[in-house]
Amino acid sequence: MQYENEMKIEFMSKSQNEAFARVVVAAFVSQLDPTLEELSDIKTAVSEAVTNAVIHGYENGPGMIYLACRLEGNETYIEIQDKGKGIEDIKQAMEPLYTSKPELERSGMGFTVMETFMDVVEVRSIPGEGTTVYMMKRLHSV
Repeated sequence: MQYENEMKIEFMSKSQNEAFARVVVAAFVSQLDPTLEELSDIKTAVSEAVTNAVIHGYENGPGMIYLACRLEGNETYIEIQDKGKGIEDIKQAMEPLYTSKPELERSGMGFTVMETFMDVVEVRSIPGEGTTVYMMKRLHSV
């Protein structure tokens, strides 16, 4: 399938790479001339998805995170995937304040933040194989 524009990158599951992912997506989406608020929303959602992959997917162990972004008209589609441990109960994991890592003082708001700032958030996961977060944001500035 041919899109207006798309990019794909992969990087190690290190917490330092969360900022890298934010910047890469922001730079790519900037060609649509989003508002600062739209850009901030996208960067925040990407941060949360990447952080989840690092903390929960690989539990701070080694692994790769795959990020894809495509632009279609005024819509931005972002996919963040890990090949980590997966999520046993997606519905429970997406509940506000739920965390599987209370000892790390996690807020349990990652998916809620993604859903607040993006128009669509879908999570697919297979225990033992990994998780993919699909997000879409419609830019009103285009």
